[in-house]
Amino acid sequence: MADKILHAVYDDDDKLMDAVKDLRSSNFSIDEVYTPFPVHGLDKALGLKPTRLAILSFIYGCIGFCFAIFMMNYIMIVDWPQNIGGKPSFSFIENLPSFVPIMFELTVFFAAHLMVITFYLRSKLWPFKEAENPMPSTTDDKFLIEIKFNGDGKALKAAVKKTDVLEVKIIDNKESN
Repeated sequence: MADKILHAVYDDDDKLMDAVKDLRSSNFSIDEVYTPFPVHGLDKALGLKPTRLAILSFIYGCIGFCFAIFMMNYIMIVDWPQNIGGKPSFSFIENLPSFVPIMFELTVFFAAHLMVITFYLRSKLWPFKEAENPMPSTTDDKFLIEIKFNGDGKALKAAVKKTDVLEVKIIDNKESN
């Protein structure tokens, strides 16, 4: 684990983007960036991989669709068939047009709710979780780059100071070990 953490504070998102690009081109590994709002293109500048949450959303929608078909077939055809509006109660296929809204709603319901649960689990957000934000002003108007390093970090400090940085802090990480 790294001995020290460098916090570079910026007051503008354009300055932040330029600093991230400069530090990445100088082969420094940026551990985390805290911003008060989403910064367009920051994920590409940090070299993050695209998310696979869309694939999970599709799978969750398919689960909801299959559940809707199973539920409607069991309830309306197998368990308790009723003559509602003269529709045949013995065939799922003949009743399919009236089941389409239910299939759509359950597909969206499952995809939405399971995606929220997956997002919270993936982000490690759960009730009563302590905030991990090292600087509260990053929720208001400041931007922070966090870089973990070992040794004195003179080259890192020099590279950060070349950017239009507002403030640089070095934090000893030994107490968190």
